Parts: sequence; structure tokens; C-alpha cells
Amino acid sequence: MKEPSSGLVPEGRLGIATDLYQLTMANGYCALGKEDERATFDLFVRKLPSNRSYLVVAGLEQALHYLLNVSFTEEDIRFLKGKPVFRKAGKALWDRLRNFKFTGDAWAMPEGTIAFGGEPLLTIEAPLLEAQLVETYLLTCYNHQTKIASKAARCVEAARGRPIIEFGMRRTDIGAALRAARAAFVGGAAGSSNVMAEALFGIPSYGTHAHSWVMSFDTEEEAFKAYFQVYGKETVALVDTYDTIRGAERAAHLPGPIRGIRLDSGDLLSLSREARAILDAAGKKEGRIFATNDLNEYRITDLLAGGARIDIFGVGTELALSADAPSLGGVYKLAELVRNGKRCPKLKLSKDKATSPGRKQVYRSYEAGMMDGDMVALRGEYDGRTSPPSAINSRQAFIPLLVPVVRKGKLVYKLPSLVRIRERAIRGREALPERFRRNEADPSYHISMSPGLHRLTEETIKGMGGGKK
Repeated sequence: MKEPSSGLVPEGRLGIATDLYQLTMANGYCALGKEDERATFDLFVRKLPSNRSYLVVAGLEQALHYLLNVSFTEEDIRFLKGKPVFRKAGKALWDRLRNFKFTGDAWAMPEGTIAFGGEPLLTIEAPLLEAQLVETYLLTCYNHQTKIASKAARCVEAARGRPIIEFGMRRTDIGAALRAARAAFVGGAAGSSNVMAEALFGIPSYGTHAHSWVMSFDTEEEAFKAYFQVYGKETVALVDTYDTIRGAERAAHLPGPIRGIRLDSGDLLSLSREARAILDAAGKKEGRIFATNDLNEYRITDLLAGGARIDIFGVGTELALSADAPSLGGVYKLAELVRNGKRCPKLKLSKDKATSPGRKQVYRSYEAGMMDGDMVALRGEYDGRTSPPSAINSRQAFIPLLVPVVRKGKLVYKLPSLVRIRERAIRGREALPERFRRNEADPSYHISMSPGLHRLTEETIKGMGGGKK
């Protein structure tokens, strides 16, 4: 696997791309001889952001690159030894870090899968020290890309089949911008303004010209003619530098067919209608109207409901930053330890932050081709002859969502192309009942806990003295 650097993590130094407390815990595990207890951690989103009814999973490929390549250099170890907190750290920690390699297993929902709160998106099973140390980086992969892929899906839904282009590169860090372009494409965007995203990921890049192009000429008419001279029928003229309607008229009278015009300010509803009439009257019915200017799924919905004549939407800040929900509450929690050959289920009982124990699988029910509900179960609970209750109905299909992606530190999953991932996300959205695809608050998708998982949860709480320990 080849993963381009974001420019922030030096080659070979992924190990220290983490929170300090992961390393202080690793030192504690070594000091107490716990570092090789087999641990299972679940990565999941506790609660969906406001007005969200589903997520589009993204970030797995970058997470796998990390798991297969994470290590510590001698420079990292010298740096850590110089920190006062590690003054008393023993040789066991430094030897472990010097030879660090992820040797565990990972199960994951494939990228592009539609997912919901409380469901494991990724499960890690590894020696406790390894499973603990990888937490932070895995969360950065999933929290960032999943929130943006989910935002993109909402914009695509709002656009009713019209292309969405991600235009937010300049609003964030260059590494984050690259991942944002990738995630937006996973979520259904047709492309991005980010040229590096095309070079590295094959995501189509799009762009027109800036107001500075127009301002660099003596007149707007001269600017458009010069651009047309260079690009001919590929010309998309930005028409609002001075007067939008006059700009549209000048673009409409260029001496040949053009790809279209771009509106970047003002009342996009009325301007798009007037511009459409101008283009049509000039015989440029092929010309498309491209709109930008602080767009999001809500504005797109309102514009189209009002009859806007817009063919393509460029969504920048709102998409690249997921501005209305800039953080995703993905967490990574211990679900099981194997100590002296015995499985010890683990859970949290904190208010609003409770977790469930054990190694898990997520099953999805379909009825008449539409998603009908999910069940979080114990892994293996429905293996063999036993099947989930809903599968008894012949009209329903019931399938597991988590698949093995890493075994004993080796990749066992064939990475799909980004186009295939995007197609999975589109098919997943199409299988969602319509009420969940609206960009508004909605009753939660039905997620149940299997009898086996419910029983293990109750037994674990009981074994903890009702949660008093």
C-alpha cells in the first residue's frame, strides 16, 4: 500500500503521531507486565451530529496504511527518553517501541458503507500495548473522513442528480484538504478543485478562473475573449466581478459554444434564472450554470425548490470543514481482554457514555431491497445453522457488515478503487428509506442488540457488582 504523506508526518515516524497518554499507558502496561494481554477495542460513533440520520464510512484505507507501517525510529526513542514523564521507564518499553510492529487483527465495515451511531466501524484485536497505541491515529482517519463523506452525501441528495464539486481546499490545512477531497468523492461528489487529489487518487479536478483574471484586463469583455481564445468551448466565465447580468450577456456573446458561466455572489435564485434566459436567447443552450458562494445542503435545497436554474454546485467551506457539524464523536473503547487464556468482557457504565462488551458483528436487514434495521451481535452468535431472527422471513436479507481486513499484522483485504467505494456509498444511500435521506431531523434508524450481546452485557454488569467497582 502506498499512502501519500500529508506533509505533517515525517516518513517512518508514524509512531509518535499520537496523544501522549497512549505512550504513558504503554509504559504502564510494560511496567506491570500487562502489555501482551490480548485486547479487543471497538471504534464507533456514539451519537450522530445534529440533523444527521446516517453516516458514510470513510478513512479505512488510510487506517490500514497506518497499521501496516507504524513504527518508531531511534530519533523518536531519544526524544521520548528526554521527557520527564519517562524518566523511570524501563528497558522493556524502549525495546518494545524500537521493534514495534502491529501484529494484531482488524475487522472493518468497508468504506462507503452506510452506518449509524453505536455500531463498530472498526474492531482491533491485538496485544494490549499495540491496540492502545494505535487509537489516536485511527480516530483521526475515521472522524475526519467519515464526517466529510457524510456531509457530501447530504449535499448530493439535495442537488437531485446535479453534480457537486468540492471546493474547500483553501479553507483547511493541505493534508486535511487532500483527505477532504477524497472523503467528499466517497460521499458522492463528482470531483474537487484539488489538483493533487486527482494526481494521487484519480478524483476529477475542476476549475474556472478567478476575479483576478478579469481584473487583469482593461475590460470584462476583453478578459472573456482572451480566456475563450485560450480555452475555446471549454470556457467557463466567472461573470460577477462587476455586474452579474452584464457579465452573463458578455459571456453569452462569445464567438462560439462555451461550457458555461459561474455565479459566485448575489441572489443565486434570480440570477440563475436571468442568466439561463440570456444564454438560451444567445443560442448557448449547451452552456451550463455553475454556482458557488457559501453553499450547503440547505441552501441547495432551497434554491432548487425555488426554481433555480443551476446545473452544477461548488461547495467549499461548508463541505471541506463540515461546517455545521465540524467534529464527529468517534471513540475507541476496550470491549474485551484475554487474561491467562480467559476472556474478560469489558464495558463502561458512564452516563451517556456506556459501552457494550465482547467481540462484535453488525448485521443488516433488508426488505424488498431497502434497509430495514441493524443488529449489533456477538461475533459468531449467528454462525452455523442459527440465523438472525429477521432472516427467517423469506422477503428479507440479513448480512454481516464487518469483514476481516488484517490478520496477524498482514493485509487480507483487497482494497477497492475509490470509484468502487463511491459506488458502494451511492447504492447504500439508495437503499435507505426516503425518510432517512431528508436533510432534517428524523427518527433514528432501528438498531437492536442481539440476545447474546444483551445477555453478556447483563452478566458483565452483574460480575462488576452492578457497576459499583
